[in-house]
Amino acid sequence: MGYQQAWDYQEILMQRNLAIKSENAINLRAGQVIHDQQQTKNHLLFVEHPPVYTLGKSGHIKNLLITEEEMISKGVSFFKTNRGGDITFHGLEQIVGYPILDLEKFGTDIGKYMRNLEEVIIRTLAEYNIEGLRSSGETGVWIDPDIKGKERKIAALGVRCSRWVTMHGFAFNINTDLSYFDHIIACGIQHKQVTSLEKELGEKIPLEIVKAKMKKNFELVFDATLVEYEPLMVNNK
Repeated sequence: MGYQQAWDYQEILMQRNLAIKSENAINLRAGQVIHDQQQTKNHLLFVEHPPVYTLGKSGHIKNLLITEEEMISKGVSFFKTNRGGDITFHGLEQIVGYPILDLEKFGTDIGKYMRNLEEVIIRTLAEYNIEGLRSSGETGVWIDPDIKGKERKIAALGVRCSRWVTMHGFAFNINTDLSYFDHIIACGIQHKQVTSLEKELGEKIPLEIVKAKMKKNFELVFDATLVEYEPLMVNNK
């Protein structure tokens, strides 16, 4: 799915939850009983994007090392986004996850939420006998983060939260074409590598198998039950 279309879909789901929370707050102030409240809905979206560079609201355009003309020639698009973090790449054979969660149901702590997203990926990597770790002061999931010259990032995180409702999320490199990262300073972090599950294992891994493991680990980490549903389609932009 195109990046803009997925962004629009996230916004629809987030705004529905925000509207429910606003209506519930009004009803509470009016003295309406709790059991009449509408319930927010939580979603976990998995998507692959055509090649795209995205820049977070705290990012620096200087970390994009390719011209607009070069991006056009390579078929890569570019978006400034409202998520946290700096610049990253999304492409085919990469699992991008967008949780639309009401953190009032999971704990109102953004730091804990980010660590939980990392934990889902860390547990998934462990099933492939890869030790995924955190890097002090940096988000995402890393391999060998404390070995100078060998630090490599396998998953990036960047989220937005409004009234405890989240959007955006994580990008987990599976069989991703890593050459696209040569044209950015990924996440604004210099002199550190980017890797993928394929590169670490030396073979391609079916995305659906990784997704199944991730869904299981998401349920465990967030103490939730995932139920598949047909997504609402929005106009492609």
